[in-house]
Amino acid sequence: MPTQQQLRESITNQIIFALQNGGLPPWRRPWSNDPAAGPPCNVVSLKKYRGINPLLLAVASMRHNLKSKFWGTWNQWRDLGGRVTKRPSDVPPGQWGTGIVYWSKLTKTEEDEHGDEVEKDIFFMRSYTVFNVDQVEGDHLDHLRVGHSVSNADPVDTYEEADRVIEATEADIRYGGNRACYSPSGDFIEVPLREQFTGGEWYETIFHELCHWTQHPSRLNWSPDEGYALGELMAEIGSCYLASELGIPMAETSANHQSYIAGWLRGLQNDHRFIFQASSQASKAADFILSFSRQPVDEPEAVPA
Repeated sequence: MPTQQQLRESITNQIIFALQNGGLPPWRRPWSNDPAAGPPCNVVSLKKYRGINPLLLAVASMRHNLKSKFWGTWNQWRDLGGRVTKRPSDVPPGQWGTGIVYWSKLTKTEEDEHGDEVEKDIFFMRSYTVFNVDQVEGDHLDHLRVGHSVSNADPVDTYEEADRVIEATEADIRYGGNRACYSPSGDFIEVPLREQFTGGEWYETIFHELCHWTQHPSRLNWSPDEGYALGELMAEIGSCYLASELGIPMAETSANHQSYIAGWLRGLQNDHRFIFQASSQASKAADFILSFSRQPVDEPEAVPA
C-alpha cells in the first residue's frame, strides 16, 4: 500500500510526463460531439469524476488511445456483463488500469493544550483502479463507445448553452480591445470581441477569466499561495473543464498555453500539492460558474467499487 506522499508523487509524475511528452496538456482533449465522448464519468452512477481524476483519466486516454467518457472498476464492468481485456504486451504490468483517488475522512479524538478532548478531522487519499469501456469486451456495451451512437446534438445549440452560462453569471464583462484579463480591484473582466477569435477560443478565453473571477471574496474567495503559475494553471484547467462540459471545441495550440507549461512544470516538480490544489480549485470554479444556470450537483471525488 503506497504512502500518501508516494501516491502524490506518482500522480504528479504522470502529469509531468504528459506535459513533457504529450504535446498538449493532458486536460486539453480533442473535441467530439459524440454522446459517448466528453468529461469522464462513472459508468454506473454516471457522475463525473472531479478534482485530479479527470486529469489522470485524460493521461490514460492519451497513452492508450481511449475515446469514450465511460469508466468503471473491474467489478462494475463484470456486473454489467463485460470483461476487461487482457493487458497488451506493449503495456507494462500495472499500467493497463488507471488509478484514481478519492478523499476519505477519519475523525480522531485528541487532547488540546488545555487537556480538553477535541475532535480532529484527518483527510487522506484512497486509490481505486478503473478501466475505460474501450478496454472492455462485450457487444452489448457498444452504445457506450464513441462512433456507435447516433448523435442528434446540434453544435449551434451547444454554443447557445455556453452563452446562457456566461450570461447567467451576471459578471461584469467588458468587450473590446486587445487583452483578456480579470481585474480583482475593479471586479470586472476584459475580453476582445468575439470576431477577433477563431473556433472556440473566445469561449475558452471568457471561461479562463471567469475562473479568475471566482476568486473574489464574495464568491469562492480563493487566493493561490504559490503565486501566478498556480492561478493560471487553475484557470486553464477550469476553462477546459467548462469547454468540455458544454461541447465547445478547444484550440490545439496557443502561445499562452505553451508559455505557461514551463512554469507549471516548475511548480509540479517543486511541490507535489501543486497539481492537486489547481485541479481541485478548477473543479470548484467550473461548478460555481455552472451553478448560475444549473442546479448544483454534489458529486464525490470518485466512485469506488
